[in-house]
Amino acid sequence: MLPLEKISVAIDFSEASRVALAHAVELSRRLRADLTLVHVHPPLPPGDPLLPSSKGSASIASAEEQLEAWRREAEREVEAPVRAKLLFGDAAGEVLRQAELGACDLLVVGTRARPLVPRLLLGSVAERLVRESPCPVLVAHGRRAVERAEEADEAAQYR
Repeated sequence: MLPLEKISVAIDFSEASRVALAHAVELSRRLRADLTLVHVHPPLPPGDPLLPSSKGSASIASAEEQLEAWRREAEREVEAPVRAKLLFGDAAGEVLRQAELGACDLLVVGTRARPLVPRLLLGSVAERLVRESPCPVLVAHGRRAVERAEEADEAAQYR
């Protein structure tokens, strides 16, 4: 088995990200691997550099708050320090750049189940990560699978 010492999970605050985080937390806990949450905020439109965009600033502040809340939650579950990175730009491109810099041995990403035709026409962040990542990618989907695993863990406590 490949050594998995650093796990990164791409977060966009969707239900799919919640599922990906659950998988990443469990792997991090079991393997005692470092965990980093990565959120990529879209770049802000160019504007007057002397006048801060309150709309853009509010969006960034909201992302920072959400990411910090998710980081604290993951840290409680992993029972070890968890890092969080807020990056700016193209989501897939920035996550790939982090992976190429050696920031992770495993990348975990959530995906929404979409019909085949729109996925082929539009592409997706998860598909690009799978194609271009220098490290293994775990694509997580299906909240139901996570719930079943949690139920099984809870049932095992009573055996």
